[in-house]
Parts: sequence; C-alpha cells; structure tokens
Amino acid sequence: MRLSVNARNVATLLCGAVAFGCTVALAAGPEGFDQKFLEARELALKGQRDAAIAAYSELLAASPGNADVLLGRGRVYAWMGNWAAAEADLTAATAAAPTYADAWSALGDMYLWSDRPERAVEAYSRWSALAPDNPAPLVARGRAQRNAGNLAAARADFEAASQKGADPTQVKDYLASLERVGVKPPDAVRSGGYLWSGSLGVDYTDFPSGGLHWIDTVASVRRQFDAGSVAFEGLTSHRFGTSDTAWAIDGYADLWRRAYINLRFQDGTDAVLFPRTRWRAELFQGVGRGWELSASYDRLDFSTVVELYGLGIGRYVGNWYVRWRHLYVPGTSSNPSWSNSDRVIVRNYFAGDADNYVEMAAGVGRTDEPTGFVLGPGSASHSWSASGALVKFLTPRVGFKIGIDVGYGVEGEPYASRGVFGTLYYRW
Repeated sequence: MRLSVNARNVATLLCGAVAFGCTVALAAGPEGFDQKFLEARELALKGQRDAAIAAYSELLAASPGNADVLLGRGRVYAWMGNWAAAEADLTAATAAAPTYADAWSALGDMYLWSDRPERAVEAYSRWSALAPDNPAPLVARGRAQRNAGNLAAARADFEAASQKGADPTQVKDYLASLERVGVKPPDAVRSGGYLWSGSLGVDYTDFPSGGLHWIDTVASVRRQFDAGSVAFEGLTSHRFGTSDTAWAIDGYADLWRRAYINLRFQDGTDAVLFPRTRWRAELFQGVGRGWELSASYDRLDFSTVVELYGLGIGRYVGNWYVRWRHLYVPGTSSNPSWSNSDRVIVRNYFAGDADNYVEMAAGVGRTDEPTGFVLGPGSASHSWSASGALVKFLTPRVGFKIGIDVGYGVEGEPYASRGVFGTLYYRW
C-alpha cells in the first residue's frame, strides 16, 4: 500500500504525541482522497467543527472503516464534547487498526476528558504497549491513574516516564500534584473538561421541641480556570419567621508550590440573619506526603464585628480524605463571651474520582461567658452535631448531593434539631 507524503504528514499531525513519533494507518482511498483529508484537517484546526465533521463523514462514505478518518472525526467529536459519537469513532478506529498507537492515545484522551479515568487507563496501557520506549503514554496513564485515585500507580507511571526521558520539570510537577489530590472541594476545581458549573442547594432544619424550622438556599454559578475558579452565589434564609438575602463572590487560586487560597466576599441585605458584609481568606499548604495545613480568617460585620480564626489539618490516603478544623471566636467589649469549636470530616471517594463520595462529619462547640448577669458567676453553653451525605454524578454533567444532620445544644435551655439537605449540580 502506497501513501503520498502529504497524507502521511497529515496523519502524523493528528497524533496525540507528535514529538515522539507515530504509527500511520491511512488506507488507500479514491482519487483526490488526500486533498479532501487535508481540507477536513484544516477545517478542524480552524475550529470549523461542524464543517470538519461533514468533510470526514464524506471521506468515510468513500472509504468505510478508514482508521485515520475515524480518528480525525473522533477527535473533533471529542473536542465538541460529544462523547458518545467520539467513543464510537475512536473504538472503531482501534478495531480497524489494533496496532494504531495514535488511535489508542486519542481514545484515552476522550475517556479522560469525559471523566472516565479507569477506561482511560486501559486505552493508555494499549498505547504504552505499542510504544514501549515512548514516555508520553506513561505520563498520560499517570494522569488517568491520579484522576482515578490510584496514587501509587500514578507515581510509578510518572517515575517510569522520567526514566524514559520525559521532561523532568513536567514529571516533578505531576509528582507534586499527587500530594494534594482530592483535597480541594470537587466543585472548586476544573473537572471533566467543563469550564462552567452550576448548583442549587436547599437546607431544611426542624426544631421539634419548639415547633420551629428554618430553610436556607444557595444558588451558584462557577467558572473554572487552569489556576482556580470564581463563583457568584445568591443566598436566602428563612428562620423563625424572619427572612434575609445575600450575594457572594467565592474564588480559589493556586499560589506557590502545593499552596492555594480561598477568598470570599459576601454582602447582606438587611444584616439580620446574614452579616452586612463578610470577608474570608483561607490558605492551604501541602506538606509531606498527602498532608495539608490550613489557616483561615473571617470577619462578619453585624451591628458589631465578629471575627473567626481557624486552623485545620487534612490528610488524603488512597480514596480517603480526613480533615479536622478548629475555630476560635474571641469576645468583644460589647460581648465578652468567646467560643471554641472542632469539626471532623471523613470522605470516601468510592468511585475513584473527585466527584463521587460519601461524607460523614461531626462537631462540638462551647461558648464561655466570663461573667453572668450583674457580674454573677460565669456560664457556658455547648452543642454537638453530626451529618452524613452522598454526592453522586449520574452523568459527567449532572449530579446531586443529599444528606441528613442532627444536633443538640444547651443555651440556657436544651434544644435539639434535625434536618435534610440536598443540592443539584450541572456542568457545561
């Protein structure tokens, strides 16, 4: 079978690893096939994806089962986020040419972008077997292993890629990324290749002894970037016959190595249930192997200013994440009481990704009054709470969170609470 130079170059440019060489599988086609293939490629590279799909489809009609055309069209479908069509074309390409390394590379990319890291690992493994001296498939498989939560396997792949000549700086960055996998909140980082995410959450709490309840809602739209994300939020609260609203801007940004920060500004309407303004900053720093330290400061402007100081320690081991956080609220001249609280969160990322997990949490708190009424004896109030939640994505785009919580406290008189909460997620 004879290929023209142009056709071979075009097929090479469609590879997932140009720098390391490719295997070309283009089959002979009718007269003018090479020129039409070039035109389809140009359309794809210029972003004219619908036209590129039409051009590739015409080529497939003239040369059914052509692995290179299936690869080209499959990649364009993947760029468009049409995962079903991309999977159909790319799996057909690997079936038509089982030793076509670039088809396996593209199939792995599609699975990784569509948030199916385990399938990506399988495809990248086939690519690696066909190109045993190429470090690129090892780097790609390491990324997929990392997304699947298989950190030891990811480390082994990155280190093996380094031995085969991968960029040392790139490998160093990938190894460092393993130390903080799963630590950032799933909706605060780019996931599955989607730039936007939206959520709507409702929290209902009932106080049986008093026949009272409250309802809180949060609606959010978040834009992801390579180095973080920014969200705009709308909040409402209806508690014991009183209502209030607020809006907020919430952002995450990467800083230096293994460090990132959460910054938040919130503006209230009536300063009744929400503060007039709220400022927040929390810095996270990875240390050692999988440990993360954090420190936070919140300022809440009600009729008086309330300040909150927090310290946290987190640890990620395999698919498990555990975090303890202590919060201290000092007294003021108008309100000399101070409070301390502790909260522990345990998550299991049961699907091996950052989206699906089960979470259990428990907290205790205590508020101390240095003096009682007219300088009488000091007093204290205390409380505890517990909650459980499930976060599950039904598709790469659509997910939900559902949970329950209970609480008990003493503030002069004992009280108990129970509640349910839920959130819907959508990404695009």
